[in-house]
Amino acid sequence: MKFLNTLLFLQSCAMAGAFTFVSPSAGRPATQLYNVNPVGNSPGYTSKTSGWDMENISPLVKIQGTTRHTWNFNDISKEILQVALSTGGRPMNTDLQLWIGPDWTPVTVKAYSEDGKVRPIQTLIGTRNKSANLEVRNTAGSEFPIDATASYATESLAEARVKLGQTPGDYIEGKAIYTKTFGPEVGQVQVLLETDGRMLNAKVELLNGPNNVKQAFEIFTNNGKLNSLFVVFDTPGEGNVVRVTNLAPLEFPCNAYTSASKTSSEGGGSLTWN
Repeated sequence: MKFLNTLLFLQSCAMAGAFTFVSPSAGRPATQLYNVNPVGNSPGYTSKTSGWDMENISPLVKIQGTTRHTWNFNDISKEILQVALSTGGRPMNTDLQLWIGPDWTPVTVKAYSEDGKVRPIQTLIGTRNKSANLEVRNTAGSEFPIDATASYATESLAEARVKLGQTPGDYIEGKAIYTKTFGPEVGQVQVLLETDGRMLNAKVELLNGPNNVKQAFEIFTNNGKLNSLFVVFDTPGEGNVVRVTNLAPLEFPCNAYTSASKTSSEGGGSLTWN
């Protein structure tokens, strides 16, 4: 009798094992849905041009959609960073952030271009003479990669922000809008937004046609004097208008400076980055 009971027990165990579910992925490594280390990092270079030829600013970095890249800048004797972004003709949506220390982001710039080849993103960002990291985040989809360069600006380009601020500007109160039209003979426009040290929260746009935004920058910083917004628009064709909107409340005015400019790249040939 005991032998029969033992036999029935072993048969039931065998039948139960036949219906035990085994995961198809058992014994295989789990597939990761996301890259666990999507962040790239580059050292801080010094630009080899006072213009905006990207190949002379720093080695090109391709940033895929929904990813980011950072540059380390540790030379406290220099203050101005030159940043240029472009695409092969597709739109760009990016966030630029300057990090100082472990948890301080004194300036954030959101940048957009309808066509990153015709109208690349070109801007200067101040580090306040501190060791800093610059992050460029591609907020567009994965099908919209961008090419990026960043470096310390040459002395002549670093002084462009100061020189433009010494020209006659326009006072823009909080929530006010300022516009300026440029003729077809102008191929490039410099724009500077700054405050007397108060918060700067403003948007500058390049329009071509009625309310047709071709390019836009939006800045937020706690000190619009130390981190003013300096951008360079390429303005092909005619009907180009620069529109500045002060997004801050009434008690936070800013000054806007605009100038038609044409700059050429310096140097050429093979470059060694150091």
